[in-house]
Amino acid sequence: MQDIDERDLGLQPLDKMMDEWGLDNHQLVEVSTEQLTHKQVQKARKGRRLTLKMMQKVTRAFNVAIWGELSDEQKEAYYEYMHRDLFSYAKGYDADWVDPNQSIQEELKS
Repeated sequence: MQDIDERDLGLQPLDKMMDEWGLDNHQLVEVSTEQLTHKQVQKARKGRRLTLKMMQKVTRAFNVAIWGELSDEQKEAYYEYMHRDLFSYAKGYDADWVDPNQSIQEELKS
């Protein structure tokens, strides 16, 4: 029973950020060049513990999905997310971190 608790870490910041950016699992799978699956994205969002390589793969797909929606000017200002920004169990995670791309998000929504 303890093994299950250690692997299931609850909703991750990735889930909230995907909602804020208006992204769904399929968009990440579609843009990924690394054979990312819907199941892997769902596990990442729901807090199943992933390996570092898998966290990085999901993070790259997340960045590429956003990048494709940005204008050239927005691309200049875009902060590329790292796995520590998207996963609460990643080394270096900061719960008080503020997303530097909030202004770009707001521009895209309007």
